[in-house]
Amino acid sequence: MLQLICKVKKIANKETFDKLKVLKFSTTMQNNLTKILTNIGLSEKEARVYLSCIEKGTAPVSEVAKGAAINRVTCYDILEKLKKKGLVSYFTKQKIKYFTATSPETLVDEYEKRSNDLRASLPQFKRLTGETNHPRIRYFEGIEGIKAIYADTLTSKSDILNFSNSHEIRHMWPEYDKEYVEKRAKKKIYLRGISPKDAEGEIVKAENKIYFREIRLIDRDQFDFSNEINIYDDKVAIISFKDELIGMIIESPEIANSQRAIFNMCWQLTDLLGKGDIKGKMMEPLNPTEIKTTILREKGELEIPPEPEIKDSNLSMF
Repeated sequence: MLQLICKVKKIANKETFDKLKVLKFSTTMQNNLTKILTNIGLSEKEARVYLSCIEKGTAPVSEVAKGAAINRVTCYDILEKLKKKGLVSYFTKQKIKYFTATSPETLVDEYEKRSNDLRASLPQFKRLTGETNHPRIRYFEGIEGIKAIYADTLTSKSDILNFSNSHEIRHMWPEYDKEYVEKRAKKKIYLRGISPKDAEGEIVKAENKIYFREIRLIDRDQFDFSNEINIYDDKVAIISFKDELIGMIIESPEIANSQRAIFNMCWQLTDLLGKGDIKGKMMEPLNPTEIKTTILREKGELEIPPEPEIKDSNLSMF
């Protein structure tokens, strides 16, 4: 009999211990969630009432108040505040109001929206305080510095827009295609470029599809340049090959967007190739057909025939 009593006592103690563990865990979780809700702007009592609504599902004020451990009148006032904030809803049944908490996902969406609105307004706040954004500029020298600039373009999340001289870059950096072009193509970073029309430019253009790019050539006699400009993300990289190897990366959304607009304008003007004197053509007003074509192209409604496939894949790289 004594052994039986001890066994029963032992079982009772274990059950009590298990219940205490569950209660302690529940209290800890409740405190953690309350702290999270107060961190996003709710008062402690509002947080407790909201959590009680979630736990009860749909319930009258009396049950919500009991779960939040506050009196019924205070709970009702808090529920009205939460209702105005869109955190609870209610319906009336037999003259009794039943409250339901808005899902936590909706709460997250709402506060993310507020956070995004604040982030988007930062430039306006800075203007109020007199702050101005200065572009970040990094300078590079020598062949290794130039290679570092090209390595930075390999981090681009946007297409690279490029004014380049196919001869100059490969003369300065003989392994350019292997050490840079192949890596860019492998990373699937698309490039659109404008280059002077010469022997090297023709070969580069012929390999457009192989190296994930589109190069357009312009008449060297009318538009000649030796420097290179790469526009990508919020950056503009400028490289000079004459006299000394120097370059810079300018990091500024405003400057990058302006350069991107200039490039796109030049890109459209390359369509005038083969129509005679480009400089003279640029000074002439567009005829109605050209205006219509330009508008359709901008809207993406103009069907452009695909370029013929290049059958000779044994062309050497420059």
